[in-house]
Amino acid sequence: MANSLIRNSIKAFKIPNFLTALSGSAYPVRHFSSVATAEQSQSDAPSSSSLSFTFSSDGRDEKNDDSICIKSPNPNRRRDASSVTMPMSFMTGSIVGKRFYKQVTTREADDRNGWTVMLDYRTLKTPSKRPLKLPSIALAKAIAAEWEYQQVDGIRPFTMPLMKLACTALERVPLTRPKIIENLMKKFNQDLVFCRTPDDNDLTSNVHDRQVEKIDPLLQWVQSEFGFKPVVYSSFFGGKQEDGLVNTIENLLKKSDDCELATIDAIAATAHSLVIAIGIVRGKLQIEEAIELIRLEEDLQVDRWGLVEGGHDVDIADLRVQVSSAAVFLGLSRAK
Repeated sequence: MANSLIRNSIKAFKIPNFLTALSGSAYPVRHFSSVATAEQSQSDAPSSSSLSFTFSSDGRDEKNDDSICIKSPNPNRRRDASSVTMPMSFMTGSIVGKRFYKQVTTREADDRNGWTVMLDYRTLKTPSKRPLKLPSIALAKAIAAEWEYQQVDGIRPFTMPLMKLACTALERVPLTRPKIIENLMKKFNQDLVFCRTPDDNDLTSNVHDRQVEKIDPLLQWVQSEFGFKPVVYSSFFGGKQEDGLVNTIENLLKKSDDCELATIDAIAATAHSLVIAIGIVRGKLQIEEAIELIRLEEDLQVDRWGLVEGGHDVDIADLRVQVSSAAVFLGLSRAK
């Protein structure tokens, strides 16, 4: 069942041709929900931790509003009989409320500083009830394509990774930037690329040799780029990098823009490596190169013992979605 769901989400992600071309070739599970034009009993009320696509107003009556907002539902708020919020897990493959719009378009923001997405005559909004103002027309069209792809029978949030990343960059990053950087730096000394398997026995020597072959060039790039030689270690609990390197990486994160930090955070979470995430953002690593480094040890195990269907293949598919969508998001945000 899980294998089928991941395959479906991969297939959906690849449908827009421009995304396939850009990706060249998934942040932990999140909870999203949508709105349908239907009635629902109070027993189906969403939890306070879910997000929803719902109509919203800026100080006006919701029934007369002409915009669409993504926000956390208030469980104490009286429901409007014309809409219903249905919570769902981001990776369940569930279909939520019926598609409530016919046409998806993009237009320049009212202040001519960015681009917005229109669902019929309604402007797509962020959780804080502001228009989803995107930095480039390319990213706006990509997110519009995600909404256009949604089927008549329901909206599938798991097929909209760019929409998720855009909301993260526009809403979460500006509000929690210090905390995001703090969490990334907490794990820096245990970064995947700093760890080496022992080379003194037959079980691990081939892994060590492959790490030297594939990862050492990345570490050499880190030394050349930032002026400090990374320390490698074989302890499961990691080691301690030089303070100069730690401070340099932290300053890099502080100077990154919101889209860059959202991309770094998303890739680092799935790659268990801040260095790999920075390598992608700064153009050192391509998507396939990054995936090869992330899966280096496990791929060697698969070569030796075989691939487990419903396990390894699902992990690979999920990893491709997560890394590719983040890299494509950053590339589109930078497009002129």
